[in-house]
Amino acid sequence: MTMLQKTSRTFYIPISGLVSGLREAVSSGYLCMRAIDEIEDHPELSEPLKVKLLRGVDAAFRSNNLAAETETLFSPFRDKLPEVTLRLHEWAALCPVSIAPTVFRYTAMMADQMADWVERQWVIRTESDLDRYTYSVAGMVGEMLSELWLWFDGTKTDRNKAIAFGRGLQAVNILRNRAEDLDRGVDFFPKGWEFKDMLQYTKRNLKIADDYISDLKQGPALKFCKIPLALAHATTKLLSAGGSKLSRDAVMKIVSQIR
Repeated sequence: MTMLQKTSRTFYIPISGLVSGLREAVSSGYLCMRAIDEIEDHPELSEPLKVKLLRGVDAAFRSNNLAAETETLFSPFRDKLPEVTLRLHEWAALCPVSIAPTVFRYTAMMADQMADWVERQWVIRTESDLDRYTYSVAGMVGEMLSELWLWFDGTKTDRNKAIAFGRGLQAVNILRNRAEDLDRGVDFFPKGWEFKDMLQYTKRNLKIADDYISDLKQGPALKFCKIPLALAHATTKLLSAGGSKLSRDAVMKIVSQIR
């Protein structure tokens, strides 16, 4: 939970509120994916090294000895990789055994697809490219979460809406981090798109995400999803008005109003 708090203000709150068992599964999935996201976004690693590490993570999750494989993979770069990445095997071990194969499969798949995007230098020309990218780094998270809900208490969800849930949250990040991304030479906007176009894309996916949670029965899945979605809507509204980031007080106020 300490690492969650360090790495995500958005997800720490809903994850910490989950019941035992589900909390460990979601924590494991989130931290494993955050660990590889730190590789993809690392400002100092070369692109060939990022590809090597991400492909290595994919192979490690498909092996029979994740801890040993990741130790060998990461040890030469201990001075550059963040703690959340170096402790990847610990986050994997946190997952309940009965659902671990699902979390491992999605983490491996995400690492492999992230490596593909690094090799492509994150070139996004069309909306279809954007859909593929946002699926690789976030829509897949929504898909994984839906499998966790089903595993925990039989909650069934619409796969496409689950993907839109993750995709919408990522689109908010793309809007919010626009200047920072351009500074590091990455442009996630399709060719010819302006702020208003990405805003429309974001709102469209968040609307589907609203439909996704409206289908959920009362329970931990609904309670969890309400928080990041409410924060995403609030951030989108703020960005539309020329703001940049929700304050901590604004976040806590939004969370306190969710029932």
